[in-house]
Amino acid sequence: MFAGVDIGGTTTQVVLCTPELDVVDSEEVPTPAAEGGTAMVGAALDALGRLLARTPARLRAVGVGAAGVVDARAGRVLVASDSFHAWAGFEVTATMEAALGVPVFLDNDVNAFLRGEVARGAVAGEQHVLGMTLGTGVGGALWLDGALYEGPRGAAGETGHIPGFGDLPCTCGGHGHLETLASGRSITARYGERTGLDRSARAVAEAAERGDPDALAVYEAAGTAVARAILITAGMLDVTTFVIGGGVSGAWTLLEPSIRAALTAEPPVSGHPLRFVRAGLGSAAVAVGAASRARTESREPLTPLRPLSEGTNSATFKSG
Repeated sequence: MFAGVDIGGTTTQVVLCTPELDVVDSEEVPTPAAEGGTAMVGAALDALGRLLARTPARLRAVGVGAAGVVDARAGRVLVASDSFHAWAGFEVTATMEAALGVPVFLDNDVNAFLRGEVARGAVAGEQHVLGMTLGTGVGGALWLDGALYEGPRGAAGETGHIPGFGDLPCTCGGHGHLETLASGRSITARYGERTGLDRSARAVAEAAERGDPDALAVYEAAGTAVARAILITAGMLDVTTFVIGGGVSGAWTLLEPSIRAALTAEPPVSGHPLRFVRAGLGSAAVAVGAASRARTESREPLTPLRPLSEGTNSATFKSG
């Protein structure tokens, strides 16, 4: 079997998958982000150990989707937000391989999200897709000619930081990026500017569903901005399929009408119809996508894995 791990800022999800990427079992645990990389990887290993104890299997490989900027080839985190302690520079794959004795592959979490949706989600089998995650920030990834396209520097598909969406300051230091309108953090900020109230994106969505005009306007602006990013991608790359996930996509009934209206008002010059869908795997997309990469790239012979005992920590990593 193959394991997939999604290490997020709040929770870590681990799935155990068959070679067909059917999820056999899963666990979700809190991410000890304040305790550093060793504790974060330790929590993932402990969860995986419990899965293997319940479902004895020969583990072929493990994929990891991690928040932040990662060096997928070297298997380490390059840049992480201030939500994480001692995560930037952490050697994820080397640490996990020493504990498990099987190949481990690291991916950016948005890349893993798209891999999952193409493998078993809402855009399964598509050859050309842009994936967008609307969460605390806005992430993007490209799937071209049946494979993830990272670009020469690993930044392809980063729609969240395309300028041209006004002049609001972005968390990255730039101005007018898509993220200033379509992320959970920006929805909170835009609603606060209109009302003086501090509400989460979910609370703003609930207000919009009750007919709050300010909340409705904020979500309409978010959907219109997403549509513009879709049109830019379609014009530049002739990609016509788009999958949208992340926590903000939970307010799909608010986002979808404004996305559709904007695309109808200004269709792509190519004349080809655009298809956009909400992610189909929900919170499991990153973990399943990580397992998908492990399945694709693993070339090592199958070896049995001794299940890790509950409570495995940094002191027992090298003992496996």
